[in-house]
Amino acid sequence: MKRSVFAPVAALFLISACSSGGGGSAPVISPDPTLDITSNNAMQVGKIAYAAALENQQIIDAGGGLFIGSAQGVVAKLDTGLATLSKTGNSGSSVSSIPIPAETVDCAAGGTQTLSGAIADPVTPTLTAGDFFQFDFTACNDGVGEIKNGSLRMDIDAFSGDFLSELFSMTVTMTFTNFQVSIFENQSTIPTDVLTTTGAVTLALNGLSMPYVSTSISGNSLVVDTNTSSESLTNFASALTVDGNIIPSPFTATASGTLDSTAIAGIVRYSNTLMFEGLGNEYPSTGEFLVEGLASSMLLIADNNVDVRIEIDLGADGTVDETIVTTWAELNAQP
Repeated sequence: MKRSVFAPVAALFLISACSSGGGGSAPVISPDPTLDITSNNAMQVGKIAYAAALENQQIIDAGGGLFIGSAQGVVAKLDTGLATLSKTGNSGSSVSSIPIPAETVDCAAGGTQTLSGAIADPVTPTLTAGDFFQFDFTACNDGVGEIKNGSLRMDIDAFSGDFLSELFSMTVTMTFTNFQVSIFENQSTIPTDVLTTTGAVTLALNGLSMPYVSTSISGNSLVVDTNTSSESLTNFASALTVDGNIIPSPFTATASGTLDSTAIAGIVRYSNTLMFEGLGNEYPSTGEFLVEGLASSMLLIADNNVDVRIEIDLGADGTVDETIVTTWAELNAQP
């Protein structure tokens, strides 16, 4: 699977706690499609649009996985990462700090991250609407090939349930400000790519029926610049459900949004016209994904979890002018 262009967003969930977008900002009007989808560019357009939808799902998976995985682990992360937070021992004694004073800590292999924020109830502990956490990175080297700079803020919009039962739902907002990830491979001292993220994402997670989990993300605007391209999403949304009661776990997924990418030199709109469904870590076995261009469109149809058909409508008149038969693996390969 190719590295997600929006990987910095997913990585942040693993660094901290949760994510999301918006924070009451004014809606962004999506631009109209400008790219003419043709027989020659259909595969490339399909790769880029499907990658944008897939990256949204990776954000959901990373954000949901952190919180649902272990309530005790989440509390430990909050307690360890924000050292001034309440520290509750077996005796039940606690020391709270509201707001959380800024504290700068060393990263694993160099650089620093400064943590601050405010939490209304550090004693229980739980999260409350209005809680927020601010992370500021300065050449923060995690020791596994990434150096981070810039900042992010996480605002808790809603929370119900509790960590100890691992049954809860929550909505949070993550805002990125010039958040940059430099990626190093094979112990190189020169980054193979530098990804800069600006914008916000909203994550809603419902784990009240664990191990059945439903998650969704949405946002007005998210931009990621890399060494080779710039990707901009507007008015985007994704939803994912996973039924952990069954192995392999059945999933459903949908995505929609408007994508402006320099990799395809134009703007397209994408949406699921039929929900994706599949099992475990496999590709979708059913579902349809529409990509609309300038007076043109293409429909990705899952024949099974291996094969996918691309039906191209060159005139946006409802007529299939050309069909490309390919595989999910090829569609998911590096564009």
